[in-house]
Formats: sequence, C-alpha cells, structure tokens
Amino acid sequence: MLDGSGAVACANATLGEKVRFLSDPCSYPDREHGVEVVETHYSWVFLTRGHAFKLKKPAHGEGFDFRNVEARRRNALAELRLNRRLAPTIYLGMVALTEEPGGRLCFGGEAEPIDWLVKMVRLDSDFMLDRQLGAGVWHYGELEALADRLAKFFAHARRLNLAPPAYIAQLQRELRYALGSLGRASEPRVRCRAVPIIRTLRAFLTRNEAFFRQRSRFLIDGHGDLRPEHIYLHGMPQIIDCLEFRADLRRLDPLSEIAFLALECDRIRTSPIAARLIQRYRRRCSDLAAARLLDFYRAFNALTRARLAAEHVAEPGSRRPEQWIERANDYLEIAGTACRRLACFAPILIDRLMSSSRRSSRAAL
Repeated sequence: MLDGSGAVACANATLGEKVRFLSDPCSYPDREHGVEVVETHYSWVFLTRGHAFKLKKPAHGEGFDFRNVEARRRNALAELRLNRRLAPTIYLGMVALTEEPGGRLCFGGEAEPIDWLVKMVRLDSDFMLDRQLGAGVWHYGELEALADRLAKFFAHARRLNLAPPAYIAQLQRELRYALGSLGRASEPRVRCRAVPIIRTLRAFLTRNEAFFRQRSRFLIDGHGDLRPEHIYLHGMPQIIDCLEFRADLRRLDPLSEIAFLALECDRIRTSPIAARLIQRYRRRCSDLAAARLLDFYRAFNALTRARLAAEHVAEPGSRRPEQWIERANDYLEIAGTACRRLACFAPILIDRLMSSSRRSSRAAL
C-alpha cells in the first residue's frame, strides 16, 4: 500500500511490491512527473525524465542465479564494470533499495539493502540504431564512428586463453543445443528448416577444424549481445546492455560479434550497413579471414537466435507464440541463406588464412 510519500508499507517486500514502489513517481527523490515501466526477460526497467533504473528479477537459470540479494548486488557491480567499457558515461552507479522500520521502501535509506538498482542515463530511443534503421535515417558518418568504436574495443578487449579443443567443443555444444531444442519445436516448418542448417554447420566445422583451432587465439571477453537496439548514435556511439551475467556467452571471436550485429541490422532493414560494418571492421583490425568464416558465424548466430525464439513459445505463460515462431523462421531463413553460400565452397585454405590471422594478431597487439 502506498502512503502519501510514495513508500510501500510492507514486510519482507515481494518483487511485486518493489515494482509498485518503483513505478510510483512519488517514490523518487526528485518527485518525478511520470515513470515508464518496461519488463524484460530478466529485469524491470523504470524510466524517469533523465534516468533509467534497472532491477534484476530474482530469477535463475543455466549459468546464473539471482535469487538472493548478494547475488544481485554482485551482478549489478559486474553490469557497471562491463558496460562502462563501451558506454562509460551512461552507467552512473548503483542505488540501494532499503526497507526502513515500519516496512517502508526507500532509495538508499539507513536499513540493510533488500535489493540493488543500476542507475543509468536515459537515452533518447529515437537515436538507437534499430529505430534509425527502421526509419531509414542513419548516416554514413555515424556508421564510420560506430565501426571505429567497435574496432578499438575488439583490439583492446581482454584476450581469453581458451584451449583450441575447448573452443571447438563450445561451438559443437551450441549446435547440439540447437538440434535438441529446434528438433522439438511445435511448428513443423521450424523443425524442417533447422535440421539441414545444423548439418551444414557441423560439416563446415569438421572440414575446417584446423582453422577454428587457430582462431581460438582471437577470443575476447566481448559484449555478447551486440544488437541494434543496444547502440546509441548521437555524438560518440554508446553501446549498452552487454551480457553481464554469462561470461561464457561473452567468450567470442570478434568476427562472430560483428557478424551478429550485421545479421540483426539486415533483419530490421536490408541496407548496405551490414556490409559496411564488416568491411570497416576488417580493415581497421587487419582481420583478413575469409568471407566463408563470416557466413559460418552469421548462420551460427542466426541459428542460436532461432533457438531462443522457439524456446520462448514453450515457456509457461508465453504470450503471442505466433510472433516468436515467426521470428524463429526469420532467423532460420537468414541462417539458410548463409549456409547455402557455405555449401558452395571447398574447405577454407588453411595456410593462407592462418597467415592472414597471424598478421591480424600482430596488428591487434
């Protein structure tokens, strides 16, 4: 229940009570005029005039567990640290949510924190790349700045020492997940399209195993979710919402990250932007790996997104299942197109590409 100051009278506040408190403009120190509330898969986001406050849900799943306050505090710290790599002026800090005597919720009170919020600058959604692509208003200069920002990030990101067999096993494991998940999809068209894509990717990985073993030297602690809706283009590009809670899913080849962004751009609007991003990344990082590797990563990432979309349908209380099925099919169409290009070519010329990769490695140091 809200009192006149916007506080919630409660004991051992539930998630619902926290959401109600944070949804009320009177709860905020500046007495906001309104609060826009957005629910994502793992978080609640509360948008005021100038800020965004993110509250993690007490969820758990493969590789993460946010069911206690300390775990959410550690995750908030990781979110700040990791996202400040690509958006240093956006991630402002952490705010404690406390439950004061009498059960009132409060921002940064004297009591022991019962939860933690990540405080961010609120970004104008009109300048997010997905909006600009949809409206057809992006500019080449902004694209150049984005390519520069990403190239510098990839060149200086923390390198990961992953044994070559472990990297190949990581790729094979995702293909097994995809086969198991998409093979059980309720939509027959999803099942029929997914199986030949997985077979093609498995065959390509097997034929070119020596190259992928060498490519494991390029792995970095990357962003992990490099989508257009996470890229702000107004002044210096700011890239938000990295995958902070799964270090294993941020363990990526930079070419895989850029291929993922390219396919997401093309999914929104077919335009020269994807090809230009790849071209500029490869030139700035001196990464001369063959186009076939980009096709592999494009298909691989699209397949993973199709798997996640199909799994949404099976979740309890899933809304608009037809929308997720349509999205899974969109991704499978992208993956299928890339796989058809892969099937037309012989195995990668390992000697030539390893030489190119060695030059790339020296340039990145």
